[in-house]
Amino acid sequence: MAGLVTGEQRDKLFHTFQQEAFHLELKDAYHTTIEDGPYAKWQRGEVDDYAWFTPWLDQTRALTATGKKIRRVRVVSEPFTDYIRWEHSLTPLNLEAGEDIRWLPRRLLPGPVTFPVNGHDWWLFDCKILAVTHFREDGRYEGSELIEDPEMVGECVRVRDQLWSLALPYDQYQSD
Repeated sequence: MAGLVTGEQRDKLFHTFQQEAFHLELKDAYHTTIEDGPYAKWQRGEVDDYAWFTPWLDQTRALTATGKKIRRVRVVSEPFTDYIRWEHSLTPLNLEAGEDIRWLPRRLLPGPVTFPVNGHDWWLFDCKILAVTHFREDGRYEGSELIEDPEMVGECVRVRDQLWSLALPYDQYQSD
């Protein structure tokens, strides 16, 4: 797909946003190279040292220490897939680093919902820039599409606010 930026290019937005980065996750499983090994270890019941996760956690701590917000809503199916169960087990690390993550079971969605940007996951930076995530057919990350169109950004702000108000904090929503 033309016009996609790499994950590294998208991640530069974490160094430039001023107030808030918000992530909407809609998939019940992800396939990322950095998570493959740790996820497989978890599935085997092995202990993880979280070294792979440390860069994200350190960045989150540094950003939230300056007063910036990082929020995320995970829209999930029930019962949880193994992947979502694994993500749920990692959430205390995100929370400790300052990220605010909420969970929204699909059963709590308000009727039929049409998600903007064709139902892709996205990051929203300062209510100005969308980084829409595109995945290949095998579920691997393909790249991010950067969008600054005020109408599309405004629609995502509306959806963010609606879903955030419905989603449950980690301590109020436990995995099945």
